[in-house]
Amino acid sequence: MTKDKLRIIPLGGLGEIGKNMMVMEFAQDMIIIDAGLMFPQEEMLGVDLVIPDISYIRERQKKLRAIIITHGHEDHTGALPYVLRELRVPIYCTRLTRGLISVKLKEHKLLKGADLRTVSPGEKITLGAFQVEFVRVTHSIPDSCGLAIRTPVGTIVHSGDFKLDHTPVMGEPTDLPRWAELGHQGVLLLLSDSTYAESPGYTPSEQVVGESLDRIMATASGRVIVATFASLISRIQQVIDAAYHNGRRVFVTGRSMVDNVQMALELGYLTVPENVLTPIDQLSRMQPQKVAIMTTGSQGEPTSALVRMASRDHRHIQIARGDTVVISASPIPGNDMLINRTIDNLCRLGAQVLHTRIADVHVRGHAAQEELKMLLSLVNPRFFIPIHGEYRHLMKHALLAQAMGLAQDNTFVLEDGDILELDGKGGKVVGRVAADHVYVDGLAVGVNQVVLRDRRRLASDGIIVVILTVDKHSGRPVGEPDVVARGFMDTEEAEEILDKARRQVTRALKGTDHHSEWTEVNARVRDALAQYLYQETRTRPMILPLIVEV
Repeated sequence: MTKDKLRIIPLGGLGEIGKNMMVMEFAQDMIIIDAGLMFPQEEMLGVDLVIPDISYIRERQKKLRAIIITHGHEDHTGALPYVLRELRVPIYCTRLTRGLISVKLKEHKLLKGADLRTVSPGEKITLGAFQVEFVRVTHSIPDSCGLAIRTPVGTIVHSGDFKLDHTPVMGEPTDLPRWAELGHQGVLLLLSDSTYAESPGYTPSEQVVGESLDRIMATASGRVIVATFASLISRIQQVIDAAYHNGRRVFVTGRSMVDNVQMALELGYLTVPENVLTPIDQLSRMQPQKVAIMTTGSQGEPTSALVRMASRDHRHIQIARGDTVVISASPIPGNDMLINRTIDNLCRLGAQVLHTRIADVHVRGHAAQEELKMLLSLVNPRFFIPIHGEYRHLMKHALLAQAMGLAQDNTFVLEDGDILELDGKGGKVVGRVAADHVYVDGLAVGVNQVVLRDRRRLASDGIIVVILTVDKHSGRPVGEPDVVARGFMDTEEAEEILDKARRQVTRALKGTDHHSEWTEVNARVRDALAQYLYQETRTRPMILPLIVEV
């Protein structure tokens, strides 16, 4: 019997949607499950992406054996281009997942140095103290897997993202017999997807969407434009099938969509009849009722192809009256405003827009309550951790498990950074590690909170620049200070306030000479001006003193 305990440490995905990353550590061995990104929230001004904090892993890099990816969605793979710059380890994933990761790494010029290893469902790999088996599950993307992980303290089951679709568009259904077999053998811990733990009943089959797309293609009088995730290969196949059935040619736009379609064709995941896929430069020659377009932009991303169409900024496609736009994706939390703005702009241009609230154009890829209960029943774990979801989803999933007979003490609702230590007898949260958001802004990774705080202040109250001209030899002010405001106030009253602000600065500078430290002068100006402006306007603009020596 080992004295060491298994450590379960979520670094992302618990208490939020996206940014999924789970660390498992035993003695001198460590594995990572998934490395995802999250889209920024409204208050994260200028931030492009949010990725997990890997400082805990970085400090223990010698222990790390591999990164295991359950499927190819961005919230499970999107952080890899940033993580792999620091962690040089093998990545194990299924064939389509490897293709999607390769497209992403190639874009970041990291593919050449990456160690990508393909694993098939049912295959087992040994990584130090861990033996990992890939178990087939159904999700909204083919080649998705859950994991059965054998450790010295017992078997751990990680569901990955899953649902129980018995008629999937691509691939085979969830391998329920294997989950039941593992349950019969004995499972110490289940970690299970909680994204739709609040939804009663069952998740509808993907076939529903196929039927809706076919109906839309048949009845639309003009072009049909379908926006979805570039990684949603099964949905792309459904669009191709519906277009072919209704005599439409398919055009693909959006860089990631084009790249992923090309990759899926090469690997054999897409079946396309002859002369259906057509180069985008031939679009203008086609009659509208013979056209179907697949595009990125289902989340209203500012640089995506659909948003460029809505802004009349797309090189090949101008939205016209009679177009039907289908947004075939669920809104990611925080993106609702961007999506609504895009829908409004498309409607202004005369398009009819269909989305999940008014048509069956998307079904979720995650299990609802009855499916979650079924997995719990089949696996029959001693301990349970709900994963992948905001805190209310995790709590609801924990209550479902307890309603099925799991003891409350054996259910752990964790958050990012919690350290759960587990052995054959029980588990306990023993501390926390750093698991903050890491912000990606252009080429900068790790934009800190001070920068975001300054951006929020600039966005809300503007900036005031105080230009101080001082004598190079004596250090005394030359003339009156100049006060320039941007984004502060746009009224006649503002001029009066800025005049008084200059006098406040002049008073604050009395007694300044070459003995004065410039940092002290800056602080004096900033404090005096901040106090005055708040009293007069109840705002706190950013104040930036600028000293010019003459």
